[in-house]
Amino acid sequence: MTAQDQSDRNGFLNRLRGSPMGWRLRLAVFVLLLVTVATVWITNSLLTSRFTESTRNRAELRLALYSGNLLSELRRNSIVPQLLSRDPTLISALQSSDYTLSTQRLISFVEEIGAASLVLLDGDGLTVAATDRNRLGEGHRSSPYFIDAMRSNATIFSVIPREAGGYSFVYSRRIEANAEILGVIVVEVDLQKFERAWAGISDAVMVTDSTGAIILSTEPQWRGLEEGSAILRQPPQSAIQRAIRATTDWNALPPDAYLQGEAVMRMETRIPFRGWQMTSFTTYSSIRERVNSVLALEIMAFAILLALTFYALSRRATSRMTLFQRESAELRALNARLQREIAERERVEKTLEVAEQTLAQSSKLAALGEMSAAVSHELNQPLAAMKTYLAGARLLLRRNRPEEALASFGRIDGLIERMGAITRQLKSYARKGADAFSPVNLGEALASSLSMMEPQLRQRHVKITQILPEVPVIVMGDRMRIEQVMVNLLRNALDATKSVAEPDVEIILAAGDTAVLTVRDNGHGIEDIENLFEPFYTTKRPGDGVGLGLAISSGIVNDHGGRLTARNGQQGGAVFEMQLPILGSDGLEAAE
Repeated sequence: MTAQDQSDRNGFLNRLRGSPMGWRLRLAVFVLLLVTVATVWITNSLLTSRFTESTRNRAELRLALYSGNLLSELRRNSIVPQLLSRDPTLISALQSSDYTLSTQRLISFVEEIGAASLVLLDGDGLTVAATDRNRLGEGHRSSPYFIDAMRSNATIFSVIPREAGGYSFVYSRRIEANAEILGVIVVEVDLQKFERAWAGISDAVMVTDSTGAIILSTEPQWRGLEEGSAILRQPPQSAIQRAIRATTDWNALPPDAYLQGEAVMRMETRIPFRGWQMTSFTTYSSIRERVNSVLALEIMAFAILLALTFYALSRRATSRMTLFQRESAELRALNARLQREIAERERVEKTLEVAEQTLAQSSKLAALGEMSAAVSHELNQPLAAMKTYLAGARLLLRRNRPEEALASFGRIDGLIERMGAITRQLKSYARKGADAFSPVNLGEALASSLSMMEPQLRQRHVKITQILPEVPVIVMGDRMRIEQVMVNLLRNALDATKSVAEPDVEIILAAGDTAVLTVRDNGHGIEDIENLFEPFYTTKRPGDGVGLGLAISSGIVNDHGGRLTARNGQQGGAVFEMQLPILGSDGLEAAE
């Protein structure tokens, strides 16, 4: 990327981040949203608490009114049996068994009293007079209100289940004259009118007796059941009934509770009549509606304010849209130039990689040529010796001394083997290494490398000190490439000791967690260790090397999972260490 391209890109990004005014507008929008949420939350909390309290007060007032009306009706009707038991007309009719005027008499009373019905029973429990003429002749001898009234001298109150459902509430009292029991007067109280009145409100109301059974309720299906069982009896239809239906134990709930999305308020009061209790259930729907109406107004106001803010932002964004479009086009052009430059760099890198590989092989062959020159000098000596041995063997054969001639031929055979070993080493070094690894004995590889470097070592009179372990040191790798690294290290050591009067090279092979080969010389040391393994870095004179030996050696060691390091010795000179993963006995057996 050129300097101009970088400058254009930075300028575009700086403009894209926006001016301080844009950040202030975004901050104002964020603050407005926070204020809206806080205001709605506080308003909801305050209004809900306020409206809930007022709804609770109204529910308590209604419950007190309902219970008072019910108690008033019961007390007013409780006096009627006592008054009718002293009526002379009814007493005379029971004594004379003439009931022609009794029914009309009871009808006249029921209109004044407001009772549901009046029934006159004789001493055998037979209906002799009733406001409902269809009931004349009915037998009530086994009815509880007849039996209890005959046995008691007081007014009896009874709750009688109906066959069609619901209950009848009955006052009964015996009629007697001159210590003779003549019959029983029965007054049925009309409490169903309260159920009909309660059905027109939004509350659910029920009355339970001392045993907990529901005797009056706005839900007909609840009558005769306990509160928990009544709630589970039938799926309710109204919102309040759905809220009640969601629980099986109202007593375990607080007065205010949210049940399956419906909030209810449970109120109860005791009726001072035979242990009766009245319970009402009020929904929070009216509270929610009132609160929501206020919240809707607040949200609408904030929405209008927010819309105006967004409108101002959109106007500003529109004015900058043209600038952004132009800068986007510039950025696309910049990206196209960058892509072309990246493609060109990738092509150059590939070309450079091929050149490095070619140069590395060239360096290797150059080193091979240098060693070949030295080895060719070494081959001259075996050839000269072979010529001498052949001449001696020919002379011995002429003198008829074949045994001595055979000894000369044996010496010639040894020289030929040595020459073949030298040429084989040169051939293997000239080839590129294979990718397949095999177990390599580092001691044998070191001996082979020293054998290859023997002419240079002998010519320079370098003192070689070897410290080798007693047991073989085996690694997994390519022997030819490992020997190539060893030869490079030995050549560097020889080159480093050219200006030393008594050159000395120490070679140490150790085995522990890893296999370590150390090559130490007594030269002048390393000046620039950081760049030592960089390609084309060399401290040799022109013509002595191209600076790829250590770079190639480091790559080979890395390919084997090891590490090649260099440092200056404490007593001078350079120290090179090649560390390779050692092959254990299990791995060696598997490889074999």
